[in-house]
Amino acid sequence: MDGICTLANDRVYDQLVALLNSIEVNGGKDIPVCVYPYDDNTERIRAEIAQRPNVQLFDNQEIIERWENFAKSIWDSHPQARERWLKSGCTDRYYRMGMHHRFIAFDSPFERFIYMDGDTLLLDAVDKIFAILDRHDCVVYDFQHKDPTHVYEVSRPKLFEVFSRDRIEKEIFCAGFYASKIGLFDENQRDWLVEQLRAGEAEILYPMAPDQTIVNYMMMRSNFPIYNLALQLPKEERTGCCVTSPHFQALDNILYDKGNRLTYLHYIGLSSSLFTRLCSGENLDFPYRDIFLHYRYLYQPSQRPIFTGSPKPYQPPTPTFWQKVTRKLGLGK
Repeated sequence: MDGICTLANDRVYDQLVALLNSIEVNGGKDIPVCVYPYDDNTERIRAEIAQRPNVQLFDNQEIIERWENFAKSIWDSHPQARERWLKSGCTDRYYRMGMHHRFIAFDSPFERFIYMDGDTLLLDAVDKIFAILDRHDCVVYDFQHKDPTHVYEVSRPKLFEVFSRDRIEKEIFCAGFYASKIGLFDENQRDWLVEQLRAGEAEILYPMAPDQTIVNYMMMRSNFPIYNLALQLPKEERTGCCVTSPHFQALDNILYDKGNRLTYLHYIGLSSSLFTRLCSGENLDFPYRDIFLHYRYLYQPSQRPIFTGSPKPYQPPTPTFWQKVTRKLGLGK
């Protein structure tokens, strides 16, 4: 069975509702959806999911713990992860452990799945993605390969002993949207991956994007070919996917990139609190705000906030030097 998976808790309630509505409209009402809990804070999303016959909240604790233990084994092998996390202000033993729950998709409940982050919207049918899975084990559609620094520690010489520069430039992907299959990472394969990391390869993992670096390492180290539509499609047919791209055109609550319909939109870098404040009536502005509001209140139009006056611009954090460089290079298209 094919399905779509995501990750959520009550902090991202509004974003989850918008995502589920966008899947119904643009993917189909019959597509099964599985929501993995980020943590135990799930009262609101549990009530929402109960109203949707095609959506389930994953609750198999044995499988959740299996993948948590896998992630913990990986980070226990990293020479500097805990030190980096402490410097960033993280007081937990493991940084953002709930993010690793996305790996459950390799285990259950769908034989083939598309994983979408909770801060995304589906804007096109997914038949073409699943069709590619007939021939490949992993399908992605993004431009993360232009910025490997948020996937691996590029300053480590060990990185290029493990992966060639050509693979780094072409195979890495954003963990916010990817399609794959169950069974790729059984117990034997997981144990083998941990062995390689304990033998010295753990230092190449980027600990500040813990789930993203792991899923990339899992795929690449296992030599599963990664099919990236951003590289495979003809240049004139490719679209961006990130909210940081200002040139998308909206038509009937769908976004287009130079005439091509986006597969999905990723509100990457925008805090979940921003969406909560917006839905609470605070007149905040950010790119493609009306697209989000449309899907969030698709079935509850009377509850959509009515704003008066000019919206208050959302000020994202000051970009780092490297972020400025990658924007000039066209990361995210």
